[in-house]
Amino acid sequence: MNRRTFFRNAGITAVAGSTLGLGGLERVLGGSLLRATSVPFDLVAVKGDEPDVMFDRGIEALGGLGVFVKKGQTVVIKPNMGWDVPPERGGNTSPKLIKRIIEHSFQAGARKVYVFDHTCDNWQKCYANSGIEPIARDAGATVVPANSEGYFQEVTIPNGTILKRAKEHELVLEADVFINVPILKNHGGTQLTMAMKNLMGNVWDRKTWHRDDLHQCIADFATFRKPTLNVLDASLVMKRNGPRGVSVDDVVHMKSQLLSTDMVTLDVAGAKLFGLNPDDVRYIGLAVSKGVGRPNLETLNIKRITL
Repeated sequence: MNRRTFFRNAGITAVAGSTLGLGGLERVLGGSLLRATSVPFDLVAVKGDEPDVMFDRGIEALGGLGVFVKKGQTVVIKPNMGWDVPPERGGNTSPKLIKRIIEHSFQAGARKVYVFDHTCDNWQKCYANSGIEPIARDAGATVVPANSEGYFQEVTIPNGTILKRAKEHELVLEADVFINVPILKNHGGTQLTMAMKNLMGNVWDRKTWHRDDLHQCIADFATFRKPTLNVLDASLVMKRNGPRGVSVDDVVHMKSQLLSTDMVTLDVAGAKLFGLNPDDVRYIGLAVSKGVGRPNLETLNIKRITL
């Protein structure tokens, strides 16, 4: 099935061949993804149970997923499923968490829910062996590929220092709601993978990021696309040998989860949870300098839940 046939069958109108800047994106989305959502807490931190149970409690504290998802809307969920490893290795987002987010999305009235990632290993093996594809399909989501450049559209990054253009997956550009669901883990190039780093799975041409300045490109891209909601999976945390890992010995059971509409807030809290000083993760400071989000946790309204 080619790209156009897939999106036609999925009920999506592609913007093929277009170059979307912020104005074009707003026209495509009707502005829905560019408006901030008011929530009672800047950050919710949950610990002590399974990923699906923690999400139930965390999203309840934010007012329910219905605060973000309205009846008839299209939801795109972007996990980290870039690696051909089983769930217990901690290389990918928990399948249980993705399933629960899908379920909440439909309960809130979503018309369609899509799940995708631009993987590093073979995409079919990653989708299957991460456990995400089968459980997402069982929950009613449409799991879509990102293995061809034809699925991506060129966008401009007006506030980019190095990254001026990128090719982003069409689903993200056309969704009403975009939920970013990274896993917290070690990364050899950036120290940590969290919310902002997870957006690399949205784009086609990420090899240039490594060549130019990976940290700066992550911060640049964060100025373009701010997810509706970010959920950091810190249940099984890879403490070394990331991003792929070597064995289950690399993983510790933290049984934690963070939720925020602010990627910087989430990444600062994630770094602290991991045991690192956020100042040592360079892309966080670069993103702060660009106004992407708020880093000072002591000034924010934080809800802590222990199960």
